[in-house]
Amino acid sequence: MPGKRSGIRRVARALRRPPASVARRVRRATHAHGAGESGLGKLIELHAVNSAGDMLVTVALASTVFFSVPTGEARGRVALYLLVTMAPFALLAPVVGPLLDRVPHGRRAAMAAAMLGRALLALTMAGAVATGGLELYPAALGVLVASKAYGVVRSAVVPRLLPPRISLVKANSRVTLAGLLATGAAAPAGAGLHAIGSNWPLYGAFAVFVLGTFLSFSLPHKVDSAKGEHTAHLAAGRRLEKGSRPGLRTVGSSVLRALFANSALRALSGFLTFFLAFLLREHPLDGLAGNSAAVSLGLVAVAAGTGNALGTAIGGLLRARAPELIIICVLFGALGTTIAAAVLYDAVDVVPVVAVAATAGIVQALGKLSLDALIQRDMPEEVRTSAFARSETLMQMSWVAGGAIGMALPLNGRFGMAVAAGVVAAGVVTSVRGLLGSARRGTPHPRVA
Repeated sequence: MPGKRSGIRRVARALRRPPASVARRVRRATHAHGAGESGLGKLIELHAVNSAGDMLVTVALASTVFFSVPTGEARGRVALYLLVTMAPFALLAPVVGPLLDRVPHGRRAAMAAAMLGRALLALTMAGAVATGGLELYPAALGVLVASKAYGVVRSAVVPRLLPPRISLVKANSRVTLAGLLATGAAAPAGAGLHAIGSNWPLYGAFAVFVLGTFLSFSLPHKVDSAKGEHTAHLAAGRRLEKGSRPGLRTVGSSVLRALFANSALRALSGFLTFFLAFLLREHPLDGLAGNSAAVSLGLVAVAAGTGNALGTAIGGLLRARAPELIIICVLFGALGTTIAAAVLYDAVDVVPVVAVAATAGIVQALGKLSLDALIQRDMPEEVRTSAFARSETLMQMSWVAGGAIGMALPLNGRFGMAVAAGVVAAGVVTSVRGLLGSARRGTPHPRVA
């Protein structure tokens, strides 16, 4: 018996050693360059958990709303999903920022509440996902609002956890890259759970979000420290008088122009997501194994995900001294790629489609990292949370607007790529001149009285 017990212990140690080794390597990566001492490493790990949970919910919804029905019915279901979830979100999202402004000393609790709320909503959705009934959509709206609330708070606390040796762009990049890696790992896990049953990805999301609830309270206490925060207003257009509330225009045009640019890039992402999804279901790319829609969609999804990860990695290598120039470069890169795709589009040639999908991923990642750095750099701390809330809302609604355009267009690849180029061109026209002026003047000083 003693020999048998010792053998069992040896087997248990052998089985435990690989996961423990992976966990140690992950911890070394997330806590490198002072991130462990400052608390940024714990935020990186929390964001990875958050992204994995969101991915599991996405897998469950996609299988119900999009892949389980013919193309014509799928268009109707997706449009219904956007209408039922995004219309109320447009009304609720502006409330998120001011609501979070009222609890600036409870940011850890706010993040934990966003995690726990999604855990409970995932259980609610598990009972409705198989039928795709209307009761699924209010729960999906709740998940969306809670996810955005978490994202707003997460962006606002990054400067509080910034190590001396890491720039804002690099810190944002490390957080985002951890989320992308977790998303990539959760996608096949969600597919495996879905093979067991359509509600199993949601059970997995429940477990992940519960873990995130506890991890939220492991963040340092300093993330809850905020004195005298106020609300940022996108429409404030003149110099503030004493006692008035600061707005985005009062700290220089760089943040506002960056918002315009990122709105165009996010609209491009939404447009390509929906347009290519329906286009490739009806007209798969030729020359691929099996010539199937699933292979075409998978190739484009991999290209977009790889581009997003690459853009995030590039952001981590760049210095944060000129985020305006980074945004200008990605705008022109996106414009050039979409124009080339419109000219060269051919269902026989996969290169234009893959190139535009990868480019959209790269530019969206770099643009968002630079926007976050500008808000963190230029916005006074007392309005930073509210500014992130409004920017996140604008980005989400821009994505929906682009997706709505993509669903409404005829399934013509060349015409669709031309429309995509027009979306990016709108961002170039509205933002490049102002961003160039801000870059020449250098870092603006907030003009808050």
